[in-house]
Amino acid sequence: MILGWIDWSIIAFYMVITLGLGLYFARRGTANVVEYFVAGRKLTWWLAGTSIVATSFAADTPLAIARIVRTQGFQGNWYWWCGVMGFMLCMFFFAPLWQRSRLMTDVEFIELRYAGRPAAILRLFQALYLSILANGITMGWVILGMQKISVETFGWSKAVAIPLLVGVSFIYTVMSGLWGVVVTDFFQFALAMFGSISLMIFVLADAGGPAALAGKVQAALSSNAGAVLSSPLAPADQVFNFLPNFATGDMALYTFLFFILIQWWGGGQGGGFLAQRLFATANERHAVLALLWFTIAHFVVRTWPWIVVGLASIVYFADLPDPELAYPKMMIKFLPVGMIGIMVASLLAAFMSTITTHLNWGASYLMNDVYRRFIKTAATDRHYVIVSQFFVVAMTVLGGVMAWQMDSIVGAWLYLSEIASGAAVLGVLRWYWWRINAWSEISALATSLILSNTFRLTGFMDGDHLYPARFMIIMGVSTVVWVIVTFATKPVPQEHMVEFYRRVRPGGAWGPIRRLCPDIQGSGIDRLRIWSWALGVVTVYLALFGVGWLCIGRYAGGLLAFTASLGTGAILLKNVNRIDWTR
Repeated sequence: MILGWIDWSIIAFYMVITLGLGLYFARRGTANVVEYFVAGRKLTWWLAGTSIVATSFAADTPLAIARIVRTQGFQGNWYWWCGVMGFMLCMFFFAPLWQRSRLMTDVEFIELRYAGRPAAILRLFQALYLSILANGITMGWVILGMQKISVETFGWSKAVAIPLLVGVSFIYTVMSGLWGVVVTDFFQFALAMFGSISLMIFVLADAGGPAALAGKVQAALSSNAGAVLSSPLAPADQVFNFLPNFATGDMALYTFLFFILIQWWGGGQGGGFLAQRLFATANERHAVLALLWFTIAHFVVRTWPWIVVGLASIVYFADLPDPELAYPKMMIKFLPVGMIGIMVASLLAAFMSTITTHLNWGASYLMNDVYRRFIKTAATDRHYVIVSQFFVVAMTVLGGVMAWQMDSIVGAWLYLSEIASGAAVLGVLRWYWWRINAWSEISALATSLILSNTFRLTGFMDGDHLYPARFMIIMGVSTVVWVIVTFATKPVPQEHMVEFYRRVRPGGAWGPIRRLCPDIQGSGIDRLRIWSWALGVVTVYLALFGVGWLCIGRYAGGLLAFTASLGTGAILLKNVNRIDWTR
Protein backbone atom coordinates (compact mmCIF):
# COMPACT_ATOMS: atom_id res chain seq x y z
CA MET A 1 0.00 0.00 0.00
CA ILE A 2 1.23 3.53 -0.86
CA LEU A 3 0.52 6.14 1.80
CA GLY A 4 -0.45 9.66 0.84
CA TRP A 5 1.68 12.68 1.66
CA ILE A 6 -0.75 13.60 4.45
CA ASP A 7 -0.21 10.18 6.04
CA TRP A 8 3.57 10.47 5.80
CA SER A 9 3.42 13.99 7.28
CA ILE A 10 1.42 12.75 10.28
CA ILE A 11 3.85 9.88 10.85
CA ALA A 12 6.83 12.25 10.57
CA PHE A 13 5.21 14.70 13.02
CA TYR A 14 4.69 11.89 15.53
CA MET A 15 8.34 10.84 15.23
CA VAL A 16 9.55 14.41 15.79
CA ILE A 17 7.46 14.77 18.97
CA THR A 18 8.66 11.41 20.29
CA LEU A 19 12.32 12.19 19.68
CA GLY A 20 11.83 15.68 21.11
CA LEU A 21 10.47 14.29 24.37
CA GLY A 22 13.38 11.86 24.57
CA LEU A 23 15.92 14.63 23.99
CA TYR A 24 14.23 16.87 26.57
CA PHE A 25 14.73 14.27 29.31
CA ALA A 26 18.21 13.21 28.19
CA ARG A 27 20.08 15.31 30.75
CA ARG A 28 17.82 14.39 33.67
CA GLY A 29 17.59 10.71 32.77
CA THR A 30 21.34 10.16 32.51
CA ALA A 31 22.38 11.97 35.70
CA ASN A 32 22.95 8.64 37.48
CA VAL A 33 21.79 5.02 37.33
CA VAL A 34 18.88 5.63 39.73
CA GLU A 35 17.53 8.28 37.34
CA TYR A 36 18.33 6.12 34.30
CA PHE A 37 16.54 2.97 35.49
CA VAL A 38 13.99 4.05 38.15
CA ALA A 39 13.42 7.74 37.33
CA GLY A 40 14.82 8.91 40.66
CA ARG A 41 11.93 7.13 42.48
CA LYS A 42 9.67 10.14 41.84
CA LEU A 43 6.91 8.84 39.55
CA THR A 44 3.28 9.61 40.37
CA TRP A 45 0.66 6.85 40.20
CA TRP A 46 -0.98 8.10 37.00
CA LEU A 47 2.31 8.36 35.15
CA ALA A 48 3.60 4.99 36.39
CA GLY A 49 0.27 3.23 35.75
CA THR A 50 -0.08 4.67 32.26
CA SER A 51 3.48 3.62 31.48
CA ILE A 52 2.71 0.02 32.52
CA VAL A 53 -0.41 -0.17 30.36
CA ALA A 54 1.35 1.53 27.43
CA THR A 55 4.13 -1.03 27.63
CA SER A 56 1.60 -3.87 27.55
CA PHE A 57 -0.18 -2.17 24.61
CA ALA A 58 2.25 -3.31 21.92
CA ALA A 59 1.65 -3.37 18.18
CA ASP A 60 1.64 -7.18 18.34
CA THR A 61 -1.27 -7.30 20.79
CA PRO A 62 -4.11 -6.21 18.42
CA LEU A 63 -2.88 -8.80 15.92
CA ALA A 64 -2.84 -11.60 18.49
CA ILE A 65 -6.24 -10.61 19.94
CA ALA A 66 -7.75 -10.52 16.44
CA ARG A 67 -6.48 -14.06 15.88
CA ILE A 68 -7.86 -15.28 19.21
CA VAL A 69 -11.30 -13.75 18.60
CA ARG A 70 -11.52 -15.05 15.03
CA THR A 71 -10.58 -18.61 15.97
CA GLN A 72 -12.09 -18.95 19.47
CA GLY A 73 -14.53 -16.08 20.07
CA PHE A 74 -14.71 -14.06 23.29
CA GLN A 75 -13.87 -17.05 25.47
CA GLY A 76 -10.37 -17.38 23.96
CA ASN A 77 -9.37 -14.21 25.79
CA TRP A 78 -9.44 -15.95 29.15
CA TYR A 79 -5.76 -16.68 28.48
CA TRP A 80 -5.10 -13.09 29.53
CA TRP A 81 -8.40 -11.98 31.12
CA CYS A 82 -7.60 -14.27 34.05
CA GLY A 83 -4.79 -11.83 34.84
CA VAL A 84 -7.33 -9.53 36.54
CA MET A 85 -7.07 -11.71 39.65
CA GLY A 86 -3.28 -11.73 39.59
CA PHE A 87 -2.91 -7.97 39.15
CA MET A 88 -5.43 -7.27 41.92
CA LEU A 89 -3.47 -9.64 44.15
CA CYS A 90 -0.31 -7.74 43.31
CA MET A 91 -2.03 -4.44 44.02
CA PHE A 92 -3.24 -5.30 47.51
CA PHE A 93 -0.47 -7.58 48.74
CA PHE A 94 2.74 -7.02 46.75
CA ALA A 95 2.90 -3.48 45.33
CA PRO A 96 3.69 -1.92 48.75
CA LEU A 97 6.37 -4.58 49.39
CA TRP A 98 8.06 -3.97 46.04
CA GLN A 99 8.07 -0.21 46.58
CA ARG A 100 9.37 -0.62 50.14
CA SER A 101 12.27 -2.83 49.04
CA ARG A 102 13.96 0.18 47.32
CA LEU A 103 15.55 -1.96 44.61
CA MET A 104 16.51 -1.21 41.02
CA THR A 105 15.47 -4.57 39.53
CA ASP A 106 13.31 -7.46 40.69
CA VAL A 107 16.34 -9.77 40.27
CA GLU A 108 18.19 -7.74 42.92
CA PHE A 109 15.47 -8.99 45.29
CA ILE A 110 17.15 -12.42 45.25
CA GLU A 111 20.13 -11.29 47.33
CA LEU A 112 17.88 -9.17 49.53
CA ARG A 113 15.76 -12.24 50.32
CA TYR A 114 18.43 -15.00 50.22
CA ALA A 115 22.11 -15.15 51.18
CA GLY A 116 25.43 -16.71 50.21
CA ARG A 117 26.81 -18.26 47.03
CA PRO A 118 23.50 -19.92 45.98
CA ALA A 119 21.81 -16.51 46.05
CA ALA A 120 24.60 -14.95 43.98
CA ILE A 121 24.44 -17.77 41.41
CA LEU A 122 20.65 -17.49 41.23
CA ARG A 123 20.83 -13.73 40.76
CA LEU A 124 23.34 -14.11 37.91
CA PHE A 125 21.28 -16.84 36.24
CA GLN A 126 18.01 -14.92 36.57
CA ALA A 127 19.57 -11.73 35.21
CA LEU A 128 20.91 -13.53 32.13
CA TYR A 129 17.75 -15.60 31.65
CA LEU A 130 15.36 -12.65 31.96
CA SER A 131 17.43 -10.17 29.96
CA ILE A 132 18.51 -12.47 27.13
CA LEU A 133 15.98 -15.30 26.81
CA ALA A 134 12.69 -13.99 28.25
CA ASN A 135 13.19 -10.36 27.26
CA GLY A 136 14.63 -11.35 23.90
CA ILE A 137 11.58 -13.49 23.09
CA THR A 138 9.26 -10.68 24.19
CA MET A 139 11.03 -8.09 22.04
CA GLY A 140 11.02 -10.56 19.18
CA TRP A 141 7.23 -10.96 19.15
CA VAL A 142 6.71 -7.20 19.62
CA ILE A 143 8.93 -6.42 16.63
CA LEU A 144 7.33 -9.25 14.64
CA GLY A 145 3.89 -7.74 15.22
CA MET A 146 4.95 -4.32 13.95
CA GLN A 147 6.82 -5.93 11.06
CA LYS A 148 3.61 -7.67 9.95
CA ILE A 149 1.82 -4.33 10.03
CA SER A 150 4.66 -2.73 8.05
CA VAL A 151 4.35 -5.36 5.32
CA GLU A 152 0.66 -4.53 4.89
CA THR A 153 0.99 -0.73 5.11
CA PHE A 154 4.43 0.07 3.69
CA GLY A 155 5.26 -3.08 1.74
CA TRP A 156 8.57 -3.37 3.59
CA SER A 157 10.47 -6.63 3.76
CA LYS A 158 11.79 -8.02 7.05
CA ALA A 159 15.29 -6.84 6.17
CA VAL A 160 14.05 -3.26 5.88
CA ALA A 161 11.34 -3.20 8.57
CA ILE A 162 13.22 -4.62 11.56
CA PRO A 163 16.24 -2.23 11.54
CA LEU A 164 14.03 0.81 10.93
CA LEU A 165 11.49 -0.11 13.59
CA VAL A 166 14.02 -0.50 16.39
CA GLY A 167 16.22 2.40 15.30
CA VAL A 168 14.20 5.37 16.56
CA SER A 169 13.18 3.58 19.76
CA PHE A 170 16.81 2.83 20.45
CA ILE A 171 17.84 6.48 20.02
CA TYR A 172 15.64 8.03 22.70
CA THR A 173 15.90 5.04 25.05
CA VAL A 174 19.69 5.14 25.10
CA MET A 175 19.65 8.92 25.52
CA SER A 176 17.08 9.50 28.25
CA GLY A 177 16.62 6.33 30.31
CA LEU A 178 13.36 5.63 32.15
CA TRP A 179 12.31 9.28 32.33
CA GLY A 180 12.18 9.52 28.55
CA VAL A 181 10.49 6.12 28.30
CA VAL A 182 7.75 6.93 30.84
CA VAL A 183 6.90 10.41 29.54
CA THR A 184 6.75 9.27 25.92
CA ASP A 185 4.66 6.29 27.10
CA PHE A 186 1.99 8.71 28.29
CA PHE A 187 1.82 10.48 24.93
CA GLN A 188 2.03 7.21 23.00
CA PHE A 189 -0.76 5.53 24.98
CA ALA A 190 -3.13 8.42 24.26
CA LEU A 191 -2.30 8.26 20.55
CA ALA A 192 -2.57 4.46 20.42
CA MET A 193 -6.01 4.51 22.05
CA PHE A 194 -7.19 7.24 19.68
CA GLY A 195 -6.13 5.14 16.71
CA SER A 196 -7.73 1.89 17.87
CA ILE A 197 -11.01 3.58 18.88
CA SER A 198 -11.14 5.44 15.55
CA LEU A 199 -10.80 2.20 13.58
CA MET A 200 -13.54 0.60 15.69
CA ILE A 201 -15.88 3.54 14.98
CA PHE A 202 -15.29 3.29 11.21
CA VAL A 203 -15.97 -0.46 11.31
CA LEU A 204 -19.16 -0.10 13.37
CA ALA A 205 -20.42 2.70 11.14
CA ASP A 206 -19.94 0.58 8.02
CA ALA A 207 -21.70 -2.40 9.62
CA GLY A 208 -24.68 -0.34 10.78
CA GLY A 209 -23.91 -0.36 14.50
CA PRO A 210 -23.03 -2.92 17.17
CA ALA A 211 -26.15 -5.09 16.84
CA ALA A 212 -25.92 -5.17 13.05
CA LEU A 213 -22.25 -6.12 13.19
CA ALA A 214 -23.00 -8.97 15.60
CA GLY A 215 -25.63 -10.30 13.19
CA LYS A 216 -23.26 -10.12 10.23
CA VAL A 217 -20.51 -11.91 12.16
CA GLN A 218 -22.83 -14.78 13.06
CA ALA A 219 -24.10 -14.97 9.48
CA ALA A 220 -20.54 -15.11 8.12
CA LEU A 221 -19.58 -17.84 10.57
CA SER A 222 -22.70 -19.87 9.75
CA SER A 223 -22.09 -19.61 6.00
CA ASN A 224 -18.50 -20.80 6.43
CA ALA A 225 -19.33 -23.66 8.81
CA GLY A 226 -17.85 -26.84 7.39
CA ALA A 227 -15.87 -25.01 4.71
CA VAL A 228 -12.20 -25.81 4.19
CA LEU A 229 -10.42 -22.62 5.26
CA SER A 230 -6.77 -21.66 5.62
CA SER A 231 -7.31 -21.05 9.35
CA PRO A 232 -10.23 -22.10 11.59
CA LEU A 233 -13.08 -19.84 12.67
CA ALA A 234 -15.04 -19.82 15.92
CA PRO A 235 -18.45 -21.56 15.99
CA ALA A 236 -21.31 -19.17 15.20
CA ASP A 237 -23.27 -20.11 18.32
CA GLN A 238 -20.25 -19.62 20.60
CA VAL A 239 -18.45 -16.56 19.26
CA PHE A 240 -20.11 -14.05 21.66
CA ASN A 241 -20.12 -16.27 24.75
CA PHE A 242 -17.87 -15.23 27.62
CA LEU A 243 -17.94 -18.77 28.99
CA PRO A 244 -17.04 -21.93 27.04
CA ASN A 245 -19.66 -24.46 26.03
CA PHE A 246 -19.00 -27.08 28.68
CA ALA A 247 -21.26 -29.54 26.85
CA THR A 248 -18.56 -29.99 24.18
CA GLY A 249 -16.46 -32.10 26.56
CA ASP A 250 -14.41 -32.14 29.72
CA MET A 251 -11.49 -30.31 28.09
CA ALA A 252 -13.52 -27.09 27.81
CA LEU A 253 -14.28 -27.18 31.54
CA TYR A 254 -10.71 -28.09 32.52
CA THR A 255 -9.25 -25.34 30.33
CA PHE A 256 -11.56 -22.69 31.79
CA LEU A 257 -10.87 -23.79 35.36
CA PHE A 258 -7.16 -23.73 34.59
CA PHE A 259 -7.33 -20.10 33.51
CA ILE A 260 -9.45 -18.82 36.41
CA LEU A 261 -7.86 -20.90 39.18
CA ILE A 262 -4.23 -21.53 38.23
CA GLN A 263 -2.58 -19.49 35.47
CA TRP A 264 -2.97 -16.07 37.07
CA TRP A 265 -0.86 -17.06 40.09
CA GLY A 266 2.22 -16.67 37.91
CA GLY A 267 1.68 -12.91 37.77
CA GLY A 268 0.36 -12.51 41.29
CA GLN A 269 3.55 -11.10 42.77
CA GLY A 270 4.32 -8.74 39.87
CA GLY A 271 7.92 -8.54 38.74
CA GLY A 272 9.67 -7.55 35.53
CA PHE A 273 9.00 -4.11 34.05
CA LEU A 274 5.92 -3.83 36.29
CA ALA A 275 8.13 -4.07 39.38
CA GLN A 276 10.50 -1.54 37.80
CA ARG A 277 7.66 1.00 37.64
CA LEU A 278 6.71 0.25 41.25
CA PHE A 279 10.33 0.82 42.33
CA ALA A 280 10.13 4.18 40.57
CA THR A 281 7.01 5.44 42.39
CA ALA A 282 7.20 8.02 45.14
CA ASN A 283 5.67 5.86 47.91
CA GLU A 284 3.50 2.80 48.64
CA ARG A 285 0.22 4.58 47.93
CA HIS A 286 1.38 5.71 44.49
CA ALA A 287 2.49 2.12 43.75
CA VAL A 288 -0.95 0.76 44.70
CA LEU A 289 -2.90 3.35 42.70
CA ALA A 290 -0.61 2.80 39.70
CA LEU A 291 -1.58 -0.89 39.73
CA LEU A 292 -5.29 -0.06 40.07
CA TRP A 293 -5.26 2.34 37.12
CA PHE A 294 -3.22 -0.11 35.04
CA THR A 295 -5.62 -3.00 35.69
CA ILE A 296 -8.67 -0.97 34.68
CA ALA A 297 -7.02 0.48 31.58
CA HIS A 298 -5.45 -2.84 30.56
CA PHE A 299 -8.59 -4.98 30.75
CA VAL A 300 -11.46 -2.54 30.18
CA VAL A 301 -10.30 0.56 28.30
CA ARG A 302 -8.02 -0.86 25.62
CA THR A 303 -9.57 -4.32 25.07
CA TRP A 304 -12.75 -3.84 23.09
CA PRO A 305 -11.61 -1.79 20.07
CA TRP A 306 -9.32 -4.70 19.12
CA ILE A 307 -11.98 -7.35 19.71
CA VAL A 308 -14.62 -5.50 17.67
CA VAL A 309 -12.24 -5.12 14.71
CA GLY A 310 -11.16 -8.75 15.02
CA LEU A 311 -14.80 -9.90 14.95
CA ALA A 312 -15.61 -7.69 11.97
CA SER A 313 -12.68 -9.14 10.03
CA ILE A 314 -14.62 -12.43 9.87
CA VAL A 315 -17.23 -10.65 7.73
CA TYR A 316 -14.75 -9.08 5.31
CA PHE A 317 -11.85 -11.58 5.35
CA ALA A 318 -13.28 -14.96 6.30
CA ASP A 319 -10.39 -16.96 4.83
CA LEU A 320 -6.96 -15.77 5.96
CA PRO A 321 -3.85 -18.00 5.93
CA ASP A 322 -2.41 -15.86 8.74
CA PRO A 323 -5.23 -14.68 11.04
CA GLU A 324 -2.82 -12.27 12.76
CA LEU A 325 -2.95 -10.15 9.57
CA ALA A 326 -6.68 -9.49 10.05
CA TYR A 327 -6.10 -6.28 12.00
CA PRO A 328 -3.80 -4.49 9.50
CA LYS A 329 -6.04 -5.61 6.61
CA MET A 330 -9.02 -3.99 8.35
CA MET A 331 -7.01 -0.79 8.77
CA ILE A 332 -6.30 -0.63 5.06
CA LYS A 333 -9.89 -1.43 4.09
CA PHE A 334 -11.67 1.10 6.28
CA LEU A 335 -9.46 4.08 6.99
CA PRO A 336 -9.28 7.05 4.59
CA VAL A 337 -6.19 9.06 3.71
CA GLY A 338 -5.02 10.96 6.77
CA MET A 339 -6.62 8.51 9.18
CA ILE A 340 -4.29 5.82 7.85
CA GLY A 341 -1.37 8.03 8.88
CA ILE A 342 -2.85 8.54 12.35
CA MET A 343 -3.48 4.80 12.70
CA VAL A 344 0.03 3.85 11.61
CA ALA A 345 1.44 6.49 13.97
CA SER A 346 -0.71 5.07 16.78
CA LEU A 347 0.61 1.55 16.14
CA LEU A 348 4.14 2.91 16.01
CA ALA A 349 3.38 4.53 19.36
CA ALA A 350 2.13 1.22 20.77
CA PHE A 351 5.21 -0.54 19.43
CA MET A 352 7.70 2.05 20.66
CA SER A 353 6.17 2.32 24.14
CA THR A 354 6.73 -1.42 24.56
CA ILE A 355 10.10 -1.85 22.91
CA THR A 356 11.67 1.09 24.76
CA THR A 357 10.63 -0.36 28.11
CA HIS A 358 12.13 -3.72 27.23
CA LEU A 359 15.36 -2.14 26.04
CA ASN A 360 15.72 -0.15 29.27
CA TRP A 361 14.52 -3.01 31.50
CA GLY A 362 16.73 -5.65 29.87
CA ALA A 363 19.74 -3.36 30.11
CA SER A 364 19.00 -2.80 33.82
CA TYR A 365 19.53 -6.52 34.50
CA LEU A 366 22.82 -6.65 32.61
CA MET A 367 24.17 -3.54 34.30
CA ASN A 368 22.81 -3.86 37.85
CA ASP A 369 22.74 -7.63 38.31
CA VAL A 370 25.66 -8.75 36.15
CA TYR A 371 28.16 -5.97 35.46
CA ARG A 372 27.97 -3.94 38.68
CA ARG A 373 27.44 -7.02 40.87
CA PHE A 374 30.05 -9.40 39.42
CA ILE A 375 32.41 -7.51 37.10
CA LYS A 376 33.06 -3.93 38.25
CA THR A 377 31.65 -3.37 41.71
CA ALA A 378 33.05 0.11 42.39
CA ALA A 379 32.86 2.76 39.69
CA THR A 380 31.39 6.21 39.14
CA ASP A 381 27.76 6.80 38.25
CA ARG A 382 28.87 8.20 34.90
CA HIS A 383 30.71 4.97 34.12
CA TYR A 384 27.64 2.88 34.94
CA VAL A 385 25.38 5.09 32.82
CA ILE A 386 27.69 4.66 29.82
CA VAL A 387 27.78 0.89 30.36
CA SER A 388 23.98 0.91 30.61
CA GLN A 389 23.75 2.68 27.27
CA PHE A 390 26.01 0.04 25.74
CA PHE A 391 23.69 -2.67 27.08
CA VAL A 392 20.72 -0.90 25.45
CA VAL A 393 22.57 -1.32 22.15
CA ALA A 394 23.01 -5.03 22.91
CA MET A 395 19.30 -5.40 23.73
CA THR A 396 18.41 -3.71 20.43
CA VAL A 397 20.45 -6.19 18.42
CA LEU A 398 19.02 -9.10 20.41
CA GLY A 399 15.42 -8.04 19.75
CA GLY A 400 16.06 -7.79 16.01
CA VAL A 401 17.63 -11.25 15.89
CA MET A 402 14.74 -12.80 17.84
CA ALA A 403 12.13 -11.18 15.57
CA TRP A 404 13.91 -12.58 12.52
CA GLN A 405 13.49 -16.12 13.87
CA MET A 406 9.78 -15.90 14.81
CA ASP A 407 6.61 -16.39 12.80
CA SER A 408 3.87 -16.66 15.48
CA ILE A 409 3.10 -14.14 18.22
CA VAL A 410 0.66 -16.32 20.19
CA GLY A 411 3.05 -19.29 20.04
CA ALA A 412 5.78 -17.21 21.67
CA TRP A 413 3.33 -16.08 24.39
CA LEU A 414 2.54 -19.67 25.33
CA TYR A 415 6.16 -20.82 25.34
CA LEU A 416 7.24 -18.06 27.71
CA SER A 417 4.30 -18.78 30.03
CA GLU A 418 5.29 -22.45 30.22
CA ILE A 419 8.90 -21.60 31.10
CA ALA A 420 7.76 -19.33 33.94
CA SER A 421 5.10 -21.71 35.28
CA GLY A 422 7.40 -23.78 37.52
CA ALA A 423 8.14 -20.90 39.87
CA ALA A 424 4.60 -19.42 39.88
CA VAL A 425 3.60 -20.56 43.37
CA LEU A 426 7.08 -20.02 44.79
CA GLY A 427 7.17 -16.45 43.47
CA VAL A 428 4.17 -15.61 45.65
CA LEU A 429 5.16 -17.60 48.74
CA ARG A 430 8.75 -16.38 49.00
CA TRP A 431 7.39 -13.09 50.37
CA TYR A 432 5.22 -14.81 52.98
CA TRP A 433 7.10 -17.92 54.12
CA TRP A 434 10.47 -17.62 55.84
CA ARG A 435 11.54 -21.21 55.08
CA ILE A 436 12.00 -20.77 51.30
CA ASN A 437 15.66 -20.40 50.27
CA ALA A 438 17.72 -19.90 47.12
CA TRP A 439 17.88 -23.64 46.42
CA SER A 440 14.07 -23.70 46.36
CA GLU A 441 14.01 -21.19 43.55
CA ILE A 442 16.94 -22.76 41.66
CA SER A 443 15.25 -26.17 41.67
CA ALA A 444 11.92 -24.69 40.52
CA LEU A 445 13.50 -22.84 37.60
CA ALA A 446 15.67 -25.79 36.56
CA THR A 447 12.73 -28.21 36.59
CA SER A 448 10.55 -25.79 34.66
CA LEU A 449 13.19 -25.18 31.98
CA ILE A 450 13.87 -28.89 31.54
CA LEU A 451 10.21 -29.88 31.28
CA SER A 452 9.07 -27.02 29.03
CA ASN A 453 11.89 -27.56 26.54
CA THR A 454 11.42 -31.33 26.65
CA PHE A 455 7.81 -30.84 25.56
CA ARG A 456 8.94 -28.59 22.70
CA LEU A 457 11.80 -30.78 21.48
CA THR A 458 9.93 -34.10 21.64
CA GLY A 459 6.59 -32.81 20.36
CA PHE A 460 4.85 -34.56 23.25
CA MET A 461 1.47 -32.99 24.03
CA ASP A 462 2.01 -30.56 21.17
CA GLY A 463 -0.54 -27.95 20.10
CA ASP A 464 -1.99 -24.75 21.57
CA HIS A 465 -5.09 -26.62 22.79
CA LEU A 466 -2.91 -28.68 25.16
CA TYR A 467 -1.17 -25.61 26.62
CA PRO A 468 -3.14 -25.81 29.93
CA ALA A 469 -2.17 -29.46 30.39
CA ARG A 470 1.52 -28.71 29.75
CA PHE A 471 1.38 -25.74 32.12
CA MET A 472 -0.18 -27.75 34.95
CA ILE A 473 2.28 -30.63 34.55
CA ILE A 474 5.26 -28.26 34.62
CA MET A 475 3.86 -26.27 37.53
CA GLY A 476 2.86 -29.36 39.54
CA VAL A 477 6.13 -31.27 39.11
CA SER A 478 8.23 -28.15 39.74
CA THR A 479 6.27 -27.34 42.91
CA VAL A 480 6.78 -30.85 44.30
CA VAL A 481 10.51 -30.61 43.52
CA TRP A 482 11.05 -27.20 45.11
CA VAL A 483 9.09 -28.09 48.27
CA ILE A 484 11.23 -31.23 48.74
CA VAL A 485 14.40 -29.23 48.12
CA THR A 486 13.28 -26.56 50.60
CA PHE A 487 13.03 -29.03 53.48
CA ALA A 488 16.18 -30.89 52.39
CA THR A 489 18.35 -27.75 52.55
CA LYS A 490 19.18 -25.25 55.26
CA PRO A 491 17.12 -22.08 55.66
CA VAL A 492 18.53 -18.64 54.97
CA PRO A 493 20.76 -17.45 57.86
CA GLN A 494 18.69 -15.83 60.57
CA GLU A 495 20.55 -12.52 60.60
CA HIS A 496 19.95 -12.09 56.86
CA MET A 497 16.22 -12.76 57.20
CA VAL A 498 15.98 -10.29 60.06
CA GLU A 499 17.50 -7.61 57.82
CA PHE A 500 15.02 -8.46 55.04
CA TYR A 501 12.07 -8.48 57.43
CA ARG A 502 12.93 -5.09 58.89
CA ARG A 503 13.30 -3.52 55.46
CA VAL A 504 10.28 -4.99 53.63
CA ARG A 505 7.97 -5.80 56.58
CA PRO A 506 6.13 -8.74 54.94
CA GLY A 507 3.21 -10.53 56.56
CA GLY A 508 2.40 -14.22 56.64
CA ALA A 509 4.45 -17.12 58.01
CA TRP A 510 7.44 -15.26 59.46
CA GLY A 511 6.90 -16.40 63.06
CA PRO A 512 10.53 -17.24 64.02
CA ILE A 513 11.79 -14.01 62.46
CA ARG A 514 8.91 -11.87 63.70
CA ARG A 515 9.72 -12.87 67.28
CA LEU A 516 13.21 -11.43 66.80
CA CYS A 517 11.74 -8.11 65.62
CA PRO A 518 8.99 -7.25 68.13
CA ASP A 519 9.16 -3.57 67.14
CA ILE A 520 8.24 -4.31 63.48
CA GLN A 521 4.66 -4.82 62.34
CA GLY A 522 4.44 -6.83 59.10
CA SER A 523 2.02 -6.05 56.28
CA GLY A 524 -1.27 -7.64 57.17
CA ILE A 525 -3.14 -10.31 55.23
CA ASP A 526 -6.30 -8.97 56.83
CA ARG A 527 -9.97 -9.28 55.97
CA LEU A 528 -10.15 -5.80 54.49
CA ARG A 529 -7.44 -6.52 51.93
CA ILE A 530 -8.88 -9.92 51.03
CA TRP A 531 -12.37 -8.43 50.68
CA SER A 532 -10.99 -5.55 48.62
CA TRP A 533 -9.14 -7.98 46.33
CA ALA A 534 -12.39 -9.85 45.63
CA LEU A 535 -14.25 -6.57 45.15
CA GLY A 536 -11.60 -5.34 42.72
CA VAL A 537 -11.86 -8.53 40.67
CA VAL A 538 -15.66 -8.25 40.51
CA THR A 539 -15.47 -4.55 39.56
CA VAL A 540 -13.11 -5.08 36.64
CA TYR A 541 -14.99 -8.10 35.29
CA LEU A 542 -18.34 -6.29 35.51
CA ALA A 543 -16.89 -3.37 33.55
CA LEU A 544 -15.20 -5.72 31.07
CA PHE A 545 -18.37 -7.71 30.37
CA GLY A 546 -20.55 -4.60 30.39
CA VAL A 547 -18.53 -2.80 27.72
CA GLY A 548 -18.35 -6.04 25.73
CA TRP A 549 -22.12 -6.49 25.67
CA LEU A 550 -22.56 -2.86 24.62
CA CYS A 551 -20.14 -3.43 21.72
CA ILE A 552 -22.32 -6.23 20.29
CA GLY A 553 -25.64 -4.46 20.80
CA ARG A 554 -26.81 -6.17 23.98
CA TYR A 555 -27.56 -2.84 25.60
CA ALA A 556 -29.67 -3.85 28.60
CA GLY A 557 -27.15 -6.34 29.96
CA GLY A 558 -24.25 -4.05 29.11
CA LEU A 559 -25.68 -1.03 30.92
CA LEU A 560 -26.65 -3.12 33.93
CA ALA A 561 -23.18 -4.67 34.26
CA PHE A 562 -21.34 -1.40 33.70
CA THR A 563 -23.55 0.48 36.18
CA ALA A 564 -22.95 -2.25 38.75
CA SER A 565 -19.20 -1.89 38.19
CA LEU A 566 -19.45 1.81 39.07
CA GLY A 567 -21.13 0.91 42.36
CA THR A 568 -18.62 -1.77 43.33
CA GLY A 569 -15.82 0.50 42.13
CA ALA A 570 -16.93 3.25 44.51
CA ILE A 571 -16.76 0.82 47.44
CA LEU A 572 -13.36 -0.38 46.22
CA LEU A 573 -11.94 3.15 46.21
CA LYS A 574 -13.32 3.72 49.70
CA ASN A 575 -11.48 0.61 50.88
CA VAL A 576 -8.27 1.70 49.18
CA ASN A 577 -8.42 4.96 51.12
CA ARG A 578 -9.06 3.10 54.41
CA ILE A 579 -6.02 0.79 54.17
CA ASP A 580 -2.76 1.94 55.74
CA TRP A 581 -0.32 1.20 52.91
CA THR A 582 2.75 1.97 55.01
CA ARG A 583 2.32 -1.32 56.92
